[in-house]
Amino acid sequence: MFKKITTLACLMLALSVQAQDTKLYKHIVSDLSKREFEGRGYVNDGVRKAETYLANQYRKAGADKVTLQAFSIDINTFPGEAKMSVDGKPLTPGTQFVIREYSPGTHGTFPLYYVDTANYDFEKITADLAKPENKGCLVVVDFWFPYKHGYDFRKLERKAEFANAGMLYTWETPLKFYKAYGETVWEKPILWAGPDFPKDAKSVTVDIDNEFRPNYKCNNVIAKVEGQRHDSTIVFIAHYDHLGHLGKDLYFPGVNDNASGNAALVTLAKHYAEYRPEFDMLFISVAGEEANLRGSTFFVEHPTVPLESIKYLINLDMIGDDNPVQYCEVSDAGMRGFALFEKLNAEGHYFDSLNRGQLAANSDHYPFAMKGVPCIFFENEEGSTFPFYHTAQDDMSRFVDCTYEKIFRLVTEFVEKY
Repeated sequence: MFKKITTLACLMLALSVQAQDTKLYKHIVSDLSKREFEGRGYVNDGVRKAETYLANQYRKAGADKVTLQAFSIDINTFPGEAKMSVDGKPLTPGTQFVIREYSPGTHGTFPLYYVDTANYDFEKITADLAKPENKGCLVVVDFWFPYKHGYDFRKLERKAEFANAGMLYTWETPLKFYKAYGETVWEKPILWAGPDFPKDAKSVTVDIDNEFRPNYKCNNVIAKVEGQRHDSTIVFIAHYDHLGHLGKDLYFPGVNDNASGNAALVTLAKHYAEYRPEFDMLFISVAGEEANLRGSTFFVEHPTVPLESIKYLINLDMIGDDNPVQYCEVSDAGMRGFALFEKLNAEGHYFDSLNRGQLAANSDHYPFAMKGVPCIFFENEEGSTFPFYHTAQDDMSRFVDCTYEKIFRLVTEFVEKY
């Protein structure tokens, strides 16, 4: 019932929004999620292909100036084989298994050691791992169990004195893939498998290639639309990088995360190029967000406009969902603006409410917030597409656009009245 109501609401709202904006939005989301952009990661230069595409889209939208801000990152990638089988039965990458971003390439057949969680005894575990039959094993345990005994299990993950080859955590599906801590490569692999991983398997065979890429060159794409005044700037920001590849065949489309945010930025740039605002507008599509906010942090350290001149910053990340409640985070300096957002939302009936969470280092508003910039972060959580973020199923088959249309109206009204 909720899904039917939500779909009807999306359709009704779509009819009331400028068709060309929504059409362009959908077009850019679809383009950025295609195989040719390689998941906008660091295999086959997907992130560089995406930056070129976005720079061209901003120019087509009428931006007065488009520049590339270069920086570099160290990043671990998985560009080759990505195979795993349990007792000879192949598992599907991205669906039945993934590997943590800091893992080394891993090749071979490994015995399995299952942790007895009902009778947990770390000293017994270490004694068992010292036995010849367990040498070079993968330790299997439920993902959440180590949070109760984290210190012990962190040692198993990295310490050379323990003879296990690595860890295999079982977790709920859909399995997530990450890049946040990929700036180094650990000594042992950390694998995740789904809850249907067998409870009594004897061994797994793993064939996963990695390639560590130091000093990989990225660019923030910065588009400017000039306003009538140049003493202050409204900034829109969204990260365009995504997870890239897990193996040569599997890529992560990243429709919601975050093709949706960048498509919105381009349509906003087009809007303000046609209807000149009072203040200068800056649209920043940043790279390196999935690699621990590297692009936005670099911009804050090397700003192209004085940070104190930023009147307000709006971060759009994962807005391609359909929850009628909008999640947001606000910097201390941005609370006056948040009061206006709440007022406009109540008057315009855009969302049932704005659910303000605790400020966290989870997206590109955070480095700006730490510098005292007034800012807000919009992310549509817990809708029908949210469970699939950071999975290969974040694709066009699950794309919805009604949150974009609400956000577009809300933020343009805010810019006009703030």
